[in-house]
Amino acid sequence: MVPVSSLILMAVNALLGFAVPVCLSIYLVRKHHARPSTILVGAGTFIVFALVLESLMHQLVLKGPHGAAIMDNTLLFALYGGLAAGVFEETGRFLSMKFLMKKEPSTPLPGVAYGIGHGGAEMIIIFGITMIGNLSLSALINSGQADAIFSKVPEEAAGQLQAQLDQLQTLGAGTLLIGLWERFSALVLHVGLSMLVWVAVRKGGKWLWLFPAAIALHALVDAGAVLLQKSAGMVPLELIVTAEAVAVAAIGYMVAKKLKA
Repeated sequence: MVPVSSLILMAVNALLGFAVPVCLSIYLVRKHHARPSTILVGAGTFIVFALVLESLMHQLVLKGPHGAAIMDNTLLFALYGGLAAGVFEETGRFLSMKFLMKKEPSTPLPGVAYGIGHGGAEMIIIFGITMIGNLSLSALINSGQADAIFSKVPEEAAGQLQAQLDQLQTLGAGTLLIGLWERFSALVLHVGLSMLVWVAVRKGGKWLWLFPAAIALHALVDAGAVLLQKSAGMVPLELIVTAEAVAVAAIGYMVAKKLKA
């Protein structure tokens, strides 16, 4: 059985996973007159570059001849995953800002709006939709219909499904709250990275170094999270990631002051 407290938190997480990005987007549009299209560009870029292109590369690399060696080595896996996320997402950010946001004013607002779109799409798809799926499976477990689920999945997927069901039954409230905390940190990080790349695109020249800097920072945060996952514990890890996200956002804010007011 999945505890009632876990079911309630899954529902809260699912609601917030959708509500936070949507409410922030509405706030930027109504209060600060951000363009809805800018937010949608950020969301679309995340889907294309992270969920499609990056995932395709993972399929090629991790299922290729060197995939096992990468996955068996924590350091290699962390570096590979961090660099992949940094290169794909920041390159997507740069290209979208360069070619799809030409009509935007040279102010910090478009960078923030793009970041809310990019990070918000990640929050909705990876967190909100996942929570809805977990909530649905948990309801089936608690109603005694777990066996019916197995009859509808291929035999080769039964082991993975069983592991997922077992995990849901042992999933504590603390883990769910930390998952929500992680998503807020990720959203802040995406806004900060978006500001860095936006300044690189708009000012160009000597400011172009902010683009590779964004790749490096993104890779550092992701790789560091993988390396610290087992040794640091969940709460210390999230404190570190939150501090990194706030630091990147602060740097982005300071750099964005170089844009026209």
